[in-house]
Amino acid sequence: MDWEKGRRSTNVEDRRGRGVSAPIIGGGIGTILLALVVTFLGGDPSVILNQNTPSNQRSAPSSQSRSPQTTGAANDKMSDFVSVVLADTEDTWSDIFRQSGGRYVEPTLVLYSDAVDSACGFTRSAVGPFYCPRDQKVYIDLGFYRELKTKYQAPGDFAQAYVVAHEVGHHVQNLLGISDKVRSLQKQSSQVEANQLSVKLELQADCFAGVWGNRAQRSRQVLQQGDIEEAIAAASAIGDDRLQERARGYVVPESFTHGSAAQRTQWFKKGIQSGDPSQCNTFAGTNL
Repeated sequence: MDWEKGRRSTNVEDRRGRGVSAPIIGGGIGTILLALVVTFLGGDPSVILNQNTPSNQRSAPSSQSRSPQTTGAANDKMSDFVSVVLADTEDTWSDIFRQSGGRYVEPTLVLYSDAVDSACGFTRSAVGPFYCPRDQKVYIDLGFYRELKTKYQAPGDFAQAYVVAHEVGHHVQNLLGISDKVRSLQKQSSQVEANQLSVKLELQADCFAGVWGNRAQRSRQVLQQGDIEEAIAAASAIGDDRLQERARGYVVPESFTHGSAAQRTQWFKKGIQSGDPSQCNTFAGTNL
């Protein structure tokens, strides 16, 4: 991916090295494990982590914490990279919203290490990158990218860019009111139906990530040979069927919350081939 000459976003908040003390969370290890499944690569961790936890049990930053830094171009290469990708998504979605007569509100990307306290609750880095609709921020521990490369065999800078673009896709859903509608429907649904709605939400975010890739290539020629394959490998590696097979040795489709490897690949391809957000309506019909 040709990114070094790209614009750096000013919406990056660097909290790495900031200490956060763990809150007391009801449910113990079962709650944490369930949160990992539900929120891996783009959910709302508060749905699980705050389920049985009063707001006054959420921790405040420790007294040894240092104030957050907001920086447009961070000191190390990886944070510099995600800043460029974020800026590129800002340009893409601002243009798309403007063409539709709307205004794109840019999200903030928070870099953290080990654990973070967001408007969606206390979250450890094991959960992976996530978007919090309550503060309109994307949270990433950059150590996740090492895991993406080594544990999930999905290396490459465009695979890493896909992760950011997917989380920004959740932000777009939030701005459009899609996320609220899904959460409302989930409250009225069975667990299986709620899971299916979650899958549709995640697949749409994958498609939106593909839309960004298409638009970025058309306007700024950022893609290099093999980049699309890198993103597809990442989308496939974190399909629910792959993750369940790795974790338990078998697959339970009714429990999927993010979509199978084939589904995630399909919808990312649809976005990157069309560049058209209207092609990302995963909620139309029953076939994904």
